[in-house]
Amino acid sequence: MKTVGERLVEGLAARGVEMIFGIPGVHTVEMYRGLSGSPVRHVTARHEQGCAFMADGYARASGKPGVALVITGPGLTNALTAMGQAREDSVPILVISGVNRRGSLGRGMGYLHELPDQAAMVRPLCPSRQIGSAEEVGVVLDWAFATMATGRPGPVHIEVPTDVMPLPCAALPPPAPLPARPVASSAEVAQAAALLDRAARVVILAGGGARGHGAALAALAARLDAPVVQTVNARGMMHGHPLAVPASPSLDATRAMIAGADQVLALGTEFGPTDYDMYMRGGFPDTSAMIRVDLCADQLARHPVALPVRAEAGAFIAALTAAVAAKTGDGAARAAAARQAARTELSALDMLMPPRLAMVEAVRAAVPGALIVGDSTQPVYAANLYYDHDRPGGWFNAATGFGALGYGPGAAVGAALACPGVPVVCLIGDGGLQFSPGELRTAVDERLPVTFLVWNNAAFNEIADAMRGANTEVIGCSPSPLKMEPFAAACDLPFTSVPQEPEVLHWALSQPCDGPRMIEVRVRE
Repeated sequence: MKTVGERLVEGLAARGVEMIFGIPGVHTVEMYRGLSGSPVRHVTARHEQGCAFMADGYARASGKPGVALVITGPGLTNALTAMGQAREDSVPILVISGVNRRGSLGRGMGYLHELPDQAAMVRPLCPSRQIGSAEEVGVVLDWAFATMATGRPGPVHIEVPTDVMPLPCAALPPPAPLPARPVASSAEVAQAAALLDRAARVVILAGGGARGHGAALAALAARLDAPVVQTVNARGMMHGHPLAVPASPSLDATRAMIAGADQVLALGTEFGPTDYDMYMRGGFPDTSAMIRVDLCADQLARHPVALPVRAEAGAFIAALTAAVAAKTGDGAARAAAARQAARTELSALDMLMPPRLAMVEAVRAAVPGALIVGDSTQPVYAANLYYDHDRPGGWFNAATGFGALGYGPGAAVGAALACPGVPVVCLIGDGGLQFSPGELRTAVDERLPVTFLVWNNAAFNEIADAMRGANTEVIGCSPSPLKMEPFAAACDLPFTSVPQEPEVLHWALSQPCDGPRMIEVRVRE
């Protein structure tokens, strides 16, 4: 009879899992036994944080949960930062770890990888359950996938004691059906339509919860004659559309357009400060009369609104489009004015913002339809304020939400594996690269079409700017950078170094390359 470890992998495959990101250890050998001969592919990371970042990038690019497999104790603690990023950006990832023998738990006996209470450490961050017997494998897997499909997506943790993994386990029953997403009632749709029909100047706020519904969103916007403000996780849904406003609602220009609306429709956005108040200055327009649609009841309760609707965005958009009356007006003109004013405002904030944005736009021009996966680095911050990507779901980064440095390489690997053949650009700073340099080797092992584009200013300049803005001495912001060319050679990566000039970057990106590569941008500041 097969073991719990083997049946666990079978259960993952039965639930559509095609790939696991992991690093094997003595505490997970039985689960790796299950991978032998399995259709589930294993991708080896270089650090457990990288495993979970890969699962995150895979989930964002594929629309399916990403899965990471890590060892007991330090494997899980290493993954916690990446789990925090997934939680803040509502990304469904499943982290499976070992845990010590059942009889040893909580007794402080000095076992390898021992923690006082591993699950208690995880539960403030995300739901966690233990598979305590062979009979619980299917039950816990059903719980994990249902949890990721219910309400706000995010990380989920399963732990398996080392003495449970080798237990004999009967064949698992078929997976339980996933719970249905909440759907708005006909009365809620009619009420929303009535509020919108009475309005003359509608604005739509679209967040990550609207991803995957770009065409439907564009149709609704056209029917309502409504500009659509896209938060970072919604960028790319309406590229080039006359009603699209790919500008941060932290900007005065975007806020002015929102303030001028007589009705606001918010779709799948949590109103977090990293999108709506990046500079922590307050002053966001009063939106208490808005219509707000979200999967999560807790989110709906956090801001006063006229009409809260707990529903999946796509179905609601389709129902609402059929229910509202068509409008004609100045929506496109309002959107164009907001776009122009937002770009002008970038220069007022910092004269270096437009040149940084120009570098990101050079990437888009040179590699159309690419996935651009960003770390917390200056051009990413600039583009999060204003940037219109040309691929739905193709712009995401760690400079929002949790803000974890070192996110980019692992997430880029996961995204590339989720979308075979699609070019991926990992946009990362020289400081962030030193958080997770090992994951470049995974890209080499897998021969992935990832360009590691390193913004090298030899400093944590974004942090240094914040210190100067606070009138404090700049300390700790000049760690020596890697010598990029020999580092790229050590990773077996083709290497190019270019100045901070969009035309030269465009040329470098346009050169053919079979597999991963590194391009350094030498920053002049």
